[in-house]
Amino acid sequence: MTERKGREAWPPELTELLRKVDRLRRSGRYTEALSRMRQLVETYPRQARVLLEMGLTLGIWGRDPAKALPWFERVLEMAPGHASAQLHRALALARLGRHAEAVADFDALEAVGFRKALVLHMKRAESLDVLGRLDAAERDWTLALDEDPGNPWLLHQRASVRERLGRLEEAVKDLTEALASQEGEEVDAELLRERGVLRERMGDSVGARADFEAGLSALRAGDPPELADDLRRRLQQVP
Repeated sequence: MTERKGREAWPPELTELLRKVDRLRRSGRYTEALSRMRQLVETYPRQARVLLEMGLTLGIWGRDPAKALPWFERVLEMAPGHASAQLHRALALARLGRHAEAVADFDALEAVGFRKALVLHMKRAESLDVLGRLDAAERDWTLALDEDPGNPWLLHQRASVRERLGRLEEAVKDLTEALASQEGEEVDAELLRERGVLRERMGDSVGARADFEAGLSALRAGDPPELADDLRRRLQQVP
């Protein structure tokens, strides 16, 4: 078998072997998938894709970022700048609470024009938030919204950061835009409560009351009982 830049060329049979592993993972047969991956990494120890798939098996399907991390490291030792390995290392680091290291990986990916910009900005924003770098987190949520305009979840996240930055009017605007995309049973009572709280802080008692009332009307089966209690309490207390 020939080599390219110190790595073995891709064996054609590996494509189908990895497809079988993926089918096992997706069908919930994790133990069997992991067993097959262990065989593959022993047989093909210099195939970056095989090492990456081992990390993904452990990290995503096995929900064990600590065990997955060394496999992503091995890929990056073999192929520095491997984008997928660097992304998944960043995600594993974030899940392990190593947010500064995760941000460094996200920064490196951004510097080379990583094509999954939405994922990069979302996940880096979360790590930046944990690190208390709120201005940078707000910028990343904005960049994520550039990739997926009007996404109510992204708007909610940016509103949360803007509120903590003291930018209440902008936070209310984000929540209003998020709510505008929802109708009928899809209206989120929690978003209404949050907007009501912000409006009350801004001195808009009429708007706050309207949001708390609308929140009570929007409650759905499955919403936590404490949400309803909180909305009623806030409605009684609003001036």
